Amino acid sequence: MIDVPSPPATILVVDDEVEIRRLLRACLERDGYRVAEAATGDEAIGQAIRRHPSAVLLDTGLPDMDGLLVLRRLREWSQMPVLIISDSDHHEEKITALDSGANDYITKPFHAAELMARLRVTQRFYSSPGSAPKAFEVRDITVDLTSRTVMKSGRRVKLTPTEYSLLRLFVQNAGKVLTHRQILREIWGFYTARGIGYIRVYLTYLREKLENNPAKPELFLTEPGIGYRLAV
Repeated sequence: MIDVPSPPATILVVDDEVEIRRLLRACLERDGYRVAEAATGDEAIGQAIRRHPSAVLLDTGLPDMDGLLVLRRLREWSQMPVLIISDSDHHEEKITALDSGANDYITKPFHAAELMARLRVTQRFYSSPGSAPKAFEVRDITVDLTSRTVMKSGRRVKLTPTEYSLLRLFVQNAGKVLTHRQILREIWGFYTARGIGYIRVYLTYLREKLENNPAKPELFLTEPGIGYRLAV
């Protein structure tokens, strides 16, 4: 039986600047991707419907509509990875984008290698939308979501129900920034500014049990003013 190679993944690049689209096309094609392009929000939605890309690189400053509106329209019917590329570095815009369903957020000017790395991370965990691999491994830690077991360096780690729920949320969104609002609503079912203290307390517990050096975390990373990310 002859193995037929799978076709290269298609990435939809949405940006009204021709130079940016050319740069992204060159980077993506060099890494073996196919590239579709759109310069407006309407064109982006049409391309996404027709081509079902493996991921979308989406600029927020489009001429016909806000990029976040495009994101919300996409999320009405698809969970395809969407990476926001924006001129704005404002925390509120980042939080709004992530709460609206973006998988990641990167600001211009960006380093091409970093963008490609973030794209690979989102695709790695998109094979089964809304779920995570049954056995997730990062460094010396293994999380088995089927048996609800957590191992570090081959030894089982005991977590409280809340600690485990928080860890599972990070695993299911590995590599993605989770906002304070998302975490509170998923784990505690509410959002208030004071509730951010709950997250800090339980992140401290997870770091103490899973980080090699809790004072200098390398797994559970803080995104200042926004939330946290599980590094992969």
